[in-house]
This record gives sequence, C-alpha cells and structure tokens, in this order.
Amino acid sequence: MGKVRLENIRLYAFHGCLKEEGVIGSDYRVDLEVTADLEKASVTDQLADTVDYVTLHRIVQLEMDLRSHLLETVGARILDRIFKEVEGVSAAEVSISKINPPIGGDVQQVTVVLSKTR
Repeated sequence: MGKVRLENIRLYAFHGCLKEEGVIGSDYRVDLEVTADLEKASVTDQLADTVDYVTLHRIVQLEMDLRSHLLETVGARILDRIFKEVEGVSAAEVSISKINPPIGGDVQQVTVVLSKTR
C-alpha cells in the first residue's frame, strides 16, 4: 500500500452561505491524500498501474468550480467522484480551507476535513 498526496492546491471559488460569497469569491486551499496499492507501479514504472495525480487534481478543480453553501458538500463530492472515477483507491481524505473567511474576526483560515474508505 502507499499514498499519493496533493498538497496546497490553491484555488479561487465561490462557496459560502452569504450572498456576497457567491459574487466576490474567496481563496481556498485543498489538500488531498489517497491510499492505494502502489506496488505494481513501483515495479512496472507505468502510469496505468498507479493513481494519476493529474486526474485527482482535475477532480478537485471541477468540484471546487461548482458553488455550494458548505465546504462539507464540496468535500463529499470530491471524495465520491474519486471513488467513482479512480480505480484502486481504498481510502481518501480531503481538507478544504477557506482563506480569510468572513466571520467577523481575524482568522487565517477555516478547514473542513472529510475521509472515506472503499
């Protein structure tokens, strides 16, 4: 078994419950870790035998582009799509952080972490 991590994916998106968040948008950070059997790929040196991180990145981008009120909803969509489209993934964890959230205080970011297993 092994892990593939995509760290500090930086995106601009329009999530949030406030109407203004859907218009103005915010900066986001996404971290993703998937667990899969990477032994075959370590021997064959073939992309087809591993989890393609380009595919994982594309999934994150596409799901972050779909506006939601809650980061929990976005995270669940990302995990569901990974398990639907990427064979061999046995577990995944996604962290979505909203940078400088509009909560009336000096907060660097808020983060939601979700995980799923097959």
